[in-house]
Amino acid sequence: MADEQKGFRLSRRLLLGAAVVGGAVLWGGNTVARLARGPSGPKNAGRIADIDGFALPLKPLDNAPAFDASLPWSAKGGDINDASGLSMTPVYGVVEVSGDEHIAKALAFARANGLKISLAAIRHSMGGHAFDDNALVLDLRKFNRVTVDAAAKTMTLQPGARWHDIQNLLHPHFAVKAMQSTDIFSVGGSLSVNAHGMDHQAGSVAGSIRSMRVMLADGSVTTCSPTENTDLFRHVVGGYGLFGVVLEATLDIVDNAVYRTSREIIKSDDFPEFFAKVLEPNKDIGLFYGHLSTAPGNFLEDMIVYRYDKVAERPPADQPEIGEPGSVGLKRVIINLAKWGSLFQELKWFTEKTLEPKFESCTVARTSAMAEGEACLVTRNNPMHDSVPYLFNDQMEETDILHEYFIPRAAYVEFIAEAREILRNQTLPVLNASVRIVHREDVALTYAPEPAYSLVLYVNQPTDADGNARMRALTRALIDVTIKHGGRFFLPYQLHYTARELLASYPELPAFLAAKRQYDPTELFSSTFYRAIKALSGVS
Repeated sequence: MADEQKGFRLSRRLLLGAAVVGGAVLWGGNTVARLARGPSGPKNAGRIADIDGFALPLKPLDNAPAFDASLPWSAKGGDINDASGLSMTPVYGVVEVSGDEHIAKALAFARANGLKISLAAIRHSMGGHAFDDNALVLDLRKFNRVTVDAAAKTMTLQPGARWHDIQNLLHPHFAVKAMQSTDIFSVGGSLSVNAHGMDHQAGSVAGSIRSMRVMLADGSVTTCSPTENTDLFRHVVGGYGLFGVVLEATLDIVDNAVYRTSREIIKSDDFPEFFAKVLEPNKDIGLFYGHLSTAPGNFLEDMIVYRYDKVAERPPADQPEIGEPGSVGLKRVIINLAKWGSLFQELKWFTEKTLEPKFESCTVARTSAMAEGEACLVTRNNPMHDSVPYLFNDQMEETDILHEYFIPRAAYVEFIAEAREILRNQTLPVLNASVRIVHREDVALTYAPEPAYSLVLYVNQPTDADGNARMRALTRALIDVTIKHGGRFFLPYQLHYTARELLASYPELPAFLAAKRQYDPTELFSSTFYRAIKALSGVS
């Protein structure tokens, strides 16, 4: 009898153990599947409703005009949001633009009916930059024609064209000269923020522009360039869509050079010397990327330097099409796990240091390596052709927010040390941190009045009120330390700054707003962002 009871107890323990293990396996499988899942739809988590105490929502229109049946409406009323998921805004309607005539007619309709115009495409800015309450939104995504002049090494394109599609069109002979480090953005969006990326020699997109045709608020069309109508040019580039609609832009393109890839780990504090002695003098280094550790054990202390050294001006004749990112589900799981704490942040850093090199995609055949031996070779288009699908997830209760801070080069080490302490002593997970090279930018609302390094952060937050409050506190702390060291923060992101911080970073803002009223006296072109910076600057 005792043996039977003992056997029963053992069986019960085995069953319980099996149930626990089975449950853990099931939970783990479900969890991994959930973390690997791509977006089921856009995030739409409400609206951050104020900036430094100024309320952002407007009252609905008392007497909204009837919709012009001759315009191609894709929405009549409804809400719109951006990549943050935290800018949900009611609009008058959305016109799907595919030709100049749609823009001219929409502007005339808005002028006649007292409406505002906002310009939108991919909507990856994060503070209502592409729409406003009660505005008529021009959706430019189908306004995307691209033509290439191989002899002149230029491309002429409409603002809705995406860099991803442009690269596919240029490959294998040519490549983009200047764009962001990922290709998910539209050309119009890049022009509006004066974007910069991996080519530390080319600088921002402004330096690649030959000319632009722009429709102004009164419907007239003018051409501007670095040498023609230069004042308008300096305000349209980096002007956040507030001065006119770019109808087309002609940009430089370059040869699709072949690069030898390499990487090394250095100390973050050694980066300024590394840049001055290794990267800057070597004109054959065509692309560069500096990735800082976000693992607690060496947080913002170690840096992986990715570099691309040119070994040939052009790829071989049989160069294949540009590949899409691989291992998307696995990368998405690693990124999402990193939101869970120190252990997973260390795992992420380990994979970046040790596993990523083993899975590097070498797209140029070694037979074409020109005495490069076993080197990994890629064309310029390959590292620039990354749509980062692994960053987009189906976690509706959270969102990932970009920050960028521009620091005079002499202040880099001190700034990073203070930013490190701020980021360590707050609770939002830092998913990615990288360093870029920025040249002096001669545009009206410049983020770099002198050569600078930029710190780019990707930070996760809950989409509830507490998450917004924590992100606001973090943003202001980072802006303050940036200002302390003579730097500036980037404006395409969330509206968490104060009036003092805005004007300290951009003392030319009043002149910028005065020029806006000169070119657009009725303020036809508007956005939530525009109303926000006006309110903080004290301009009525």
